[in-house]
Amino acid sequence: MADHNLAIFRGLLKFKSNETKIWGVFILLSLITFVEVAFGITKPEFLTSHRFLSLKYLNWIFITLTLVKAYYITWDFMHMRDENSSFNRMVVWTAVFLICFLVFILLIEGDYVFDVYVENYVKFNF
Repeated sequence: MADHNLAIFRGLLKFKSNETKIWGVFILLSLITFVEVAFGITKPEFLTSHRFLSLKYLNWIFITLTLVKAYYITWDFMHMRDENSSFNRMVVWTAVFLICFLVFILLIEGDYVFDVYVENYVKFNF
């Protein structure tokens, strides 16, 4: 059987077995999910009142934490850490590019639709 890397956070946390590592990654993902749910329930005023690139800070936090969770699920549970570095780059960079492109398109189109509803003004008539 292959010898798997039993560390996360670039070696800061090391585990003695695969079972303890799975529990460690599970706890990490649970903490990130707990933070997302807590922010979603409380919706702090300082995160919802300010915007960056037409999106509230709270939404940027959700996008970032979701990408972190997706990365760790791919890295640990799909065993990308055990593959060649070129294969890792190919998979991760492609996914990051496509996700960033999708977020960009959704933000642009969502902002346009919001402007149409608020201002009742259609900029482009197809």
